[in-house]
Amino acid sequence: MNLKNLLIRLLAILIVFIVILTLGEVLIRVYLHFNTAYDIEMTKYALNLKNDSDNKLIGHIHTPNKSMELMDVMVDINSDGLRDKEYPVSRSDKHRIIFLGDSLTFGWGVKEEETFATLIEEDLSSSSPTEVLNFGTGNYNTEQEVNLFIEKGLKYNPDKVVLFYFINDAEVTPEKSGLWFLGYSQFISFYWSRINSLLNNFLPSKSFKEYYESLYDENQQGWINARKAIIELRDICESKGIEFQVVLLPELHDVNNEIFANVYNNLALFLKNNNIDYLNLAKLFENHPNQIELWVSYDDAHPNNIAHKKIAESASKFISNKGKE
Repeated sequence: MNLKNLLIRLLAILIVFIVILTLGEVLIRVYLHFNTAYDIEMTKYALNLKNDSDNKLIGHIHTPNKSMELMDVMVDINSDGLRDKEYPVSRSDKHRIIFLGDSLTFGWGVKEEETFATLIEEDLSSSSPTEVLNFGTGNYNTEQEVNLFIEKGLKYNPDKVVLFYFINDAEVTPEKSGLWFLGYSQFISFYWSRINSLLNNFLPSKSFKEYYESLYDENQQGWINARKAIIELRDICESKGIEFQVVLLPELHDVNNEIFANVYNNLALFLKNNNIDYLNLAKLFENHPNQIELWVSYDDAHPNNIAHKKIAESASKFISNKGKE
């Protein structure tokens, strides 16, 4: 085969590849116009509502003053990068609380007015004027949450800080992928996620239980970072006269807390040993007949509005100091 014929064949293959990719992109976008896919929505969130942070301990932050629909609900980011209404930095006579957390605190898949942050603010305000600033950010771990508070939260001079801790918050802060731009292709994002899921079904991998338990090995870097960050936050709050509390959020694949009991017990022991006031909600939905009824969607185990309401009811009593453990 001469060089000319080889080049013609390679060009033909390239053209076919481009046509297939283009057709696939069009078809998947038509499909997603009528259907919602968790992994695609998370990719849209990352590409459209996040920016890189100059602080490597934070990684990424919300882009101020941006809005978009995600998981069929509107997400509005205020001028300081919070999914919340605008709050002046200067204090009023209202009791001011800052909530730190990840996508659960952010309220992924739930209307802002139905998040536990908003519901708790409303409940506390019914007895005493209160404002809750929601610093929840998707894909954060504890190290990122604490450093975001140091960088952005201290200026608000809060009376109290509540850290909402989820079981995966001991993961190491990830580095941004060099192939992040592929996320702009919904065709690639959609099928890459499903190929990974398929491979996980056939290739040896850790179970849910093994993965989360391994995060809490004493020498696991993410858990080292998380503990250090929690102690740092405790000390900062103590030095500034800010009350500090931690709420352990439930894992909704395990509402009876059978799979992850050891993890939650170890977390509770760590907090207790370090004189940190905490509320353990691991069994909040114990014996719930169908855990998927608490999920945002069948493929997304973030808490939905029903779960947020229940979390708010329990956490509000604790935060108002009526129900300390």
